[in-house]
Amino acid sequence: MGNQFTRIRSKKKQSIEKSIQPSHTGTLDEQSMKDQAMAMAKHELYIASLSARSKMLQETIMEPSRHSYSGRASYGRLDFSRSYSSQDRRDIDSLLDPVPSMHLRRVQEKYIGVNLESRHFVLVHGGGLGAWCWYKSIALLEDSGLRATAVDLMGSGIEPTDPNRITSLMQYSKPLLEALKSIESTPGHEKVILVGHSVGGACISYAMECFPNLISKAIFIAATMVSNNQSAFDVLAKHIQSPDALMTKAQIFIYGNGRRKPPTALTFDKSLTGDLFFAISPAKDVVLATHSMRPMPFAPAMEKLCLTHSNYGKVRRFYISTTADQALPFPAQHAVVEENPPERVFTVRGSDHCPFFSKPQSLHRIFLEIAQMNGKH
Repeated sequence: MGNQFTRIRSKKKQSIEKSIQPSHTGTLDEQSMKDQAMAMAKHELYIASLSARSKMLQETIMEPSRHSYSGRASYGRLDFSRSYSSQDRRDIDSLLDPVPSMHLRRVQEKYIGVNLESRHFVLVHGGGLGAWCWYKSIALLEDSGLRATAVDLMGSGIEPTDPNRITSLMQYSKPLLEALKSIESTPGHEKVILVGHSVGGACISYAMECFPNLISKAIFIAATMVSNNQSAFDVLAKHIQSPDALMTKAQIFIYGNGRRKPPTALTFDKSLTGDLFFAISPAKDVVLATHSMRPMPFAPAMEKLCLTHSNYGKVRRFYISTTADQALPFPAQHAVVEENPPERVFTVRGSDHCPFFSKPQSLHRIFLEIAQMNGKH
């Protein structure tokens, strides 16, 4: 059995390596880079799925029950002081990979061929991250027969613009708006489910105002779900800007126009980034993120949005809370939800600020549940 397992791995690895060899021209376009990244992600999923023991442990130990509620509800008290060391992360890495458990595989199979209102997820990253952060979610969605598009906001991921030169939310959201416009102009297009993480919540709110007839549902993940005449910074300043907050300690402002003028970008102290965003995420994802993160433009976070009931209010909204979040702590998320109640709130228990790294299966199950909600409640 061991030799057979080794031969399967070796054959699969050779196939993957051959499929991602660069062309002889010596250059790779953006699509090729994305194809390579997805091939490697799917290869990891395949290898990990050969381990039945890992799947069983993942289902029974690392995926605690998830609860949800509709409208307003009371959150219990939680202890946010616990922090995971890099050794803790190494110990649980093998249990956190997005390997569909037998239960999740059965759930996924239900959605292949099912008539859903929308099968297309458009994924928007948070500040400092990029489209790359969604690689686990993209693989899981595609395995479920759904479609996923992840965009790099301007000045993020591999989008080359200098973040210090981005001066408005419209400019920052331009790649997202162009992607949605392209979908809308396609004959016979279907509606999309728009997903925004963290500060990306302001971007999807802006998109909801612009494309109310294209977006069937909007999902905010540990996000700044702003109200009319409110900015992402307003939400953060109101709830987490105490001197003792980890976010406050980690922030590093960049003054591209000189110290006498407002900051142009924001980055984070790398020594604190792990605990702030990825306290429970696998070590390999922490390394990926800390080496791939870029400064985020500051002006878009300061811009107050004009959101109308006839446009923004037309789109069904859902919120996903993360209980072990140090960037936007759970009580702050509760306050955001109370101020601007969505149709329904889901909770990913035991997740840090980035559930697409730390709890990809739990997050995926919520995506599937929201996708099947065809009638407005």
